[in-house]
Amino acid sequence: MKTKDTRTRILEAALHLFSQNGYLGATTREIAGRAGVAEITLFRHFPTKEKLFGEVVARYSFLPALREMLPELRKMEYRDALSVLAGKFLGRLSERRDLIRIMQSEMAGYPSAVRKIYHGLIGEMFTTLASYFAELQKQGKLRAFQPELAAKAFLGMFFSHFHARELLHTRGKKYEDERTVIQEFVGLFVEGTER
Repeated sequence: MKTKDTRTRILEAALHLFSQNGYLGATTREIAGRAGVAEITLFRHFPTKEKLFGEVVARYSFLPALREMLPELRKMEYRDALSVLAGKFLGRLSERRDLIRIMQSEMAGYPSAVRKIYHGLIGEMFTTLASYFAELQKQGKLRAFQPELAAKAFLGMFFSHFHARELLHTRGKKYEDERTVIQEFVGLFVEGTER
């Protein structure tokens, strides 16, 4: 039990410091200090800073929530399922706003191993959503299209909205109401994909 608690404290400290200082600015010493452990303890759990970053991104990204939601989404009407999915996705993006902002600003300076972790996670998210679309295609509910591209398009619409609102600070615009954004984007997507 203590090991799990220590691991969780390290991950939470890393999430906080990566969000505040970025991957490049956060040190393992600072992370260990914030977690209340010795740096050697951090390295017993995560042999490298890259491995720690990979675990933080995997645990706190949208991917675990997406995987957890899929069984329930499969029981819902298509439009409703996409609306729920969009709301959860936007919620997770807002929760991780600081981490996303700093990652985007320093991504070019990341070591290739860290970029590979990040890109792999994004790819897995697209693949997971694509499997949902492919299932619906097999059931005859959706027209023929490339599920992976549709997953990129769907999540991309909402990421673009988040990016404009939260990172480019276009708050106060007409499209600010999130329910309206979700309803309109989902409507456009459903019209383009449903059989």
